[in-house]
Amino acid sequence: MVTLFDAQYSGASVTGSQAQHRTKASAAETKATPEKQNNGESKSFAMGLFRGQINPEQVFPYPEVMSEEQRQNLEMLVEPTHKFFQVVNDAAKNDELEKVEEDTVQGLREMGAFGLQVPEELNGLGLSNTQYARMVEIVGQYDLGVGIFLGAHQSIGFKGILLFGTPAQKEKYLPTLATGEKFAAFCLTEPSSGSDASSIRTRAVLSEDGKHYILNGSKIWISNGGISEIFTVFAQTAVPTEDGGTVDKVSAFIVERGFGGVSSGPPEKKMGIKCSNTAEVYFEDVKIPVENILGEPGDGFKVAMNILNNGRFGMGAALSGTMKGLIQTAVSHLKMIPGSCVVGLVRICFLHHVMQTSYFFYALNLF
Repeated sequence: MVTLFDAQYSGASVTGSQAQHRTKASAAETKATPEKQNNGESKSFAMGLFRGQINPEQVFPYPEVMSEEQRQNLEMLVEPTHKFFQVVNDAAKNDELEKVEEDTVQGLREMGAFGLQVPEELNGLGLSNTQYARMVEIVGQYDLGVGIFLGAHQSIGFKGILLFGTPAQKEKYLPTLATGEKFAAFCLTEPSSGSDASSIRTRAVLSEDGKHYILNGSKIWISNGGISEIFTVFAQTAVPTEDGGTVDKVSAFIVERGFGGVSSGPPEKKMGIKCSNTAEVYFEDVKIPVENILGEPGDGFKVAMNILNNGRFGMGAALSGTMKGLIQTAVSHLKMIPGSCVVGLVRICFLHHVMQTSYFFYALNLF
């Protein structure tokens, strides 16, 4: 059959045999093209436009980074999480109370939200980075205060135990942290050092019997600082050198409030995300068993940087969810969208897609 395209653009007359030959060649090419769907139609984006169809498979070729089992597990979690934040969590009430309501906290415990990436054998859900990012995105869409509360707990709070902890440390601390029985905090920032791990002044001195470190110092602006029982704390320590001397290097420790000498100040008054607890934490002659060091003595800078690098994609995911929620709210308030607004919304949606893609790819490159 001679097509309209053949008749108009061939530049020459088309005989019946030529048309038949072209039809056979086209059929053979169609059969050999991997872009065909099961029903024989092409997945080509450009060809789809002529049919009034949008075929995004070739435009947004997302890599398959999850197994079928992981995908199914994620799908089982997504809808209940949406419903939880729509029905149970009250973001305005959390903001008013300046803390997360206990009903919400208990609901998060029951969903396993405090141990998303903790292995299943240690009471967690065992999610991959990609699965975790998707779940955090939902939280950020509804309540960033709760997002900070959860993120400070697991994205950085006990992340060091996941990344650098010994089997004994993981077995001791992760089960109660994963269930939300205890909360965790990441203690790095000091008044004179910010997030510069190498310049902190908090100090841990090894006891004479070599069984404990004695910790003294303070940290500021610690998320979950006033409600946590377990802290990842960074302090200067004297590390032996090959020539028999010592050099000051940062080490990382797992510190329990129950060790004694750990106290926290009142919650900071903030302009936003008020339900997330932010407080100063003080350490006075805290005795830390030597087995509570993370990694090796002097590895604190490496530990801190790896924890922060692993925590960053979670923040990106949460803010992507916030962007999505704002876009949906803006659209719902516009009954008749002016042309100028449509252009702006399209640009915002494009930027959101870029951000979303970026943090998912970032998550893929983390260990």
